[in-house]
Amino acid sequence: MVDLHNDERLDYLLAENLRIIQSPSVFAFSLDTVLLSRFVYVPIQKGNLIDLCTGNGVIPLLLSTRTKGNITGIEIQERIFDMAKRSVEYNDLNQQINIVHGNILDMPKLLGHGKYDVVTCNPPYFPTPETSEKNKNEHLAIARHEIFCTLEDVVRVSSQLARPGAKVAFVHRPGRLLDIITLMRAYRLEPKRLQFVYPKEGKEANTLLIEGIKDGKPDLKILPPLVVYDKNGEYTKEVHTILYGDS
Repeated sequence: MVDLHNDERLDYLLAENLRIIQSPSVFAFSLDTVLLSRFVYVPIQKGNLIDLCTGNGVIPLLLSTRTKGNITGIEIQERIFDMAKRSVEYNDLNQQINIVHGNILDMPKLLGHGKYDVVTCNPPYFPTPETSEKNKNEHLAIARHEIFCTLEDVVRVSSQLARPGAKVAFVHRPGRLLDIITLMRAYRLEPKRLQFVYPKEGKEANTLLIEGIKDGKPDLKILPPLVVYDKNGEYTKEVHTILYGDS
């Protein structure tokens, strides 16, 4: 059994035999997060992985199905941290996943520099808005806007945590591509794989996935485009497989 608070619900985590605590008023994972968890390279047998801005822990939970390595998730909001921690406990993954309550800016000092083989982050996408424009829901505002960390903070901290040769992956909006590549190179994360995600054929890309290697050599590969919905508004075969497996 799991204790659910207020409007929380216990959802199945896609094709995996996992459950996750969600709340429409506090935090629920998005397709972007799932795509990042499938996009990033992970070692199968061992390694140390860390997910920054982990939210309700969806990326650590999904990564646990792909690796036997140790996984850490970092979440600044106590309410959402508690959701993630209870989800890990419910799935009996305490031996593999550790959820930490704190600001990502403090993690290199707290956890150590160069300790991780894989770093992932689905960061806040939008600059901090004027007070009048800020989402009235504090939980959603912090998750979506650069209130506690900027894009540069995310890239810098990711580089500090990554060992040489480590994989570092982000999901973001295409409009920030040049900023992302510039910052990654400034902080010794060489971009190696890039994929654009399109809502439908004929539409502009609305999401990008990018993976770099700490101190890697220049050689960026542009992967085939990923289209989410077909002309009937259903998931494309590729996205359906990502979300639900081959069945």
